[in-house]
Amino acid sequence: MLLAIDVGNTQTVIGAYRGEELVGHWRISTDANKTGDELALYYQGFLGLKGLSFENFDAVIVSSVVPSATMALEHMTREYWEFEPLIVGHNLDAGIAVLVDNPREVGPDRLVNAVAAFRRYGGPSIVVDFGTATTLDVVSSRGEYLGGAIAPGIEISSKALFKAAARLTKVELQKPPSVIGKNTARSLQSGIIFGFAGQVDRLVEMMLAELGEEATVIATGGLAEVVVSECRTVHHHDPLLTLYGLLLIYQDATRRITT
Repeated sequence: MLLAIDVGNTQTVIGAYRGEELVGHWRISTDANKTGDELALYYQGFLGLKGLSFENFDAVIVSSVVPSATMALEHMTREYWEFEPLIVGHNLDAGIAVLVDNPREVGPDRLVNAVAAFRRYGGPSIVVDFGTATTLDVVSSRGEYLGGAIAPGIEISSKALFKAAARLTKVELQKPPSVIGKNTARSLQSGIIFGFAGQVDRLVEMMLAELGEEATVIATGGLAEVVVSECRTVHHHDPLLTLYGLLLIYQDATRRITT
């Protein structure tokens, strides 16, 4: 079995694959201070919920944007599985042409998403990932990574606003009944939900104009469900897109090794 791990700045998504079947998945907070031994204890607990244990797995693949978490996962895998994990962008190429000024600048999660989007939906495609940052990544009709856009994410933008404005307090991130808020809480929800949806739609429209052709737009990420229903340019909501990309990259790497 394969354990696929996507470490973001705020959340980590874990998937357990038996062949191509996703038999379990979990979303947890990313803690950059956790050691490999602490992570092993957490992971054993999650796997146990599905009747699994470390002994069931013979491969681990990681996409991470948090260096300390990457090191902890490497330690966990060596210590408790006694083999090396596959780290996208470290000892493992994502297998996609990256047509940007400096390919090393592109986060591994964005490349994994691009691989998954092209294989599942074809190209051209645009992946909108609602995470710590809201990222939009463009894949060509030939499966090449063309670049994208990065904007402050929904949660960190909201937290910054609540911290800077003394009279504004945190609200639940949910769609309000109307765009014109009748109180402060509803006004905040309107600005956050409809505002971020409008941001995504405008960026997608500009990208499509630059591409000069239609593209499939896929939304993913932990906060996608909060706003995606209000994005008129998004065609698909695929919350487990990154895990699927990690599976594909692992399969491709395994084929290269065996041929």
